[in-house]
Order: sequence, then C-alpha cells, then structure tokens
Amino acid sequence: MYGVVTRNAEEVRWPEFDRGFYEVKDVTGRSAEPIADGVNMVSCFGDNAAADADPSLVPVDDMGRPADRERSYFDWAYICPSREDYRQGLFEVIDDCVAENEDVRLDDIGFPRAEYCRCGVCEQAFDASEYDDRMAWRASVITDFVAAAADRIPGTVYMTLYPDPYPGHLYERAGIDLEAIADHVDEFVVPLYDTAYGTTYWLETIAKGFESALETPFNIELYAVNVDVDNLIHALEVAEEYAEGVFFGYEASNGRAALRRMQADQRDGVTHGDPGTESDP
Repeated sequence: MYGVVTRNAEEVRWPEFDRGFYEVKDVTGRSAEPIADGVNMVSCFGDNAAADADPSLVPVDDMGRPADRERSYFDWAYICPSREDYRQGLFEVIDDCVAENEDVRLDDIGFPRAEYCRCGVCEQAFDASEYDDRMAWRASVITDFVAAAADRIPGTVYMTLYPDPYPGHLYERAGIDLEAIADHVDEFVVPLYDTAYGTTYWLETIAKGFESALETPFNIELYAVNVDVDNLIHALEVAEEYAEGVFFGYEASNGRAALRRMQADQRDGVTHGDPGTESDP
C-alpha cells in the first residue's frame, strides 16, 4: 500500500496513492479545514503558534528552560501535554475531522524529552497522582490522552511514532508506553526521513527494530522533497519489506514519479537491488 502526506487536498485524490493524509493542523500551528476524502492529520503537542501566543503552555525542564525553537535540539515549540484547556481544543479539532472522515491520524504525541515537563501544572498533577515514579506518571498522561482521543475517532486511529525503536527509548523520551497505547491505536506511522537516501542500511535497521517492537501494524513515511527518484525507489523497496504501507511526505509529484518508474521497471524486469544485500559504504 502506498500513500501520500500532504498539505494540498487535491493530491490525496491522485490515483497512484492508496491512502492520503491531509494536514489539518501542523507544528507551525497552521490550520486548514478537514476534508472528506483523506485521512485528516492533527499535530497534537507541536504548535509554534500556540507557544508564541501563550509561552506558559510550553514545557520546561527543572532549570526552567522551555522546549521551544530557542533550544538547538528542537525544530518546533512543544505544548505541555498536561494542559487541559489545550487538550480540549485538540479534541474539538479531532471532532471536526471526524465529521468529515472517520479516520484520523494523531501526530506529535508525547513529551519533548525525558527531562520535561517540570512546569507547575505537571508538578502539582504528579504530586496528586497515584504514582511514585515520574516516568510512569508521564506515560499515564500520554496514554490517557491517546485513549480519550481514540474514543472520539470511530474509524481507523493512526499515530505517528518518533523513529526510535530501541527498548525503553520512547518511554523515556516521550512518555509513550507502546504496550498501553497499542490498545487504542490501529496503525502506527514511523517517519524515516532523509534528504537523499544515498544509503539505506540505517533505514532497514530502524524498520527491523519497529517490526520487532510492535505487534500493531505500522507504516513507514519517507521524505520525498527533492530526493532523487532512483534513491527514493530504493528506500521504498527497503521500507516495504517491513511496513504495511509506505507513504511519501510533502512532495506528491516525486512520490508519484517513483511509483510510476518502479512499476514500469517491474514490467520490464528491472530490479533496484535486494534490500538485504545492498552494498552501502
């Protein structure tokens, strides 16, 4: 199965793609009206606009450093997952999506890093909770949010995972308890982004890691912007050995070109190499 991730509604209708994901809310805070013929996609706890409008929503570590773009290791600003008013706003966005299409993809789920969040809301919530272990409490916050969101989604629940399959890493980094969350998610999506895909041994390693870590079906999302088509095809061939589906991110025309060339080559008997035996440097 092949799909596209896009901000252009018309691209989800291109016949080369079996599935289309349409960004209704992205990490910039930009919003769009949900569509009926694509899976609407909601960035949950990445939101530059909300962070700019109300900096008190941004998670902080124990030294008071916010998880925003001023930190060199964050590409966007995060919102603290404990904030009920913000969560209610997300639920309203999800309800709007469901009114158009019963399938929804939840993106940017989790705390920003292991040291977050130490804001006053989180401190009080942890102290009042049944948990002695802070990591377990964080995981309960994220699991409760995903469960509540999934209860509002009558169709397929997709959820994006940070691309780190190593045991315990998602739990420590983001508060994602894979076993607990899997009860509420139908399919995961793992973005494995590269600007060139000149080598793909790393892609195979990470994909294999998720195959081992997950019982829930998962898909791989490839970055398609300005990537050489032959390299994109090779990445696709590696990814589809492990994933249920492969989705092309943010340049539908390049994804379409890769699929057309791959299908033409298959008709002509051309192969692009065995993903298990490639000779990457």
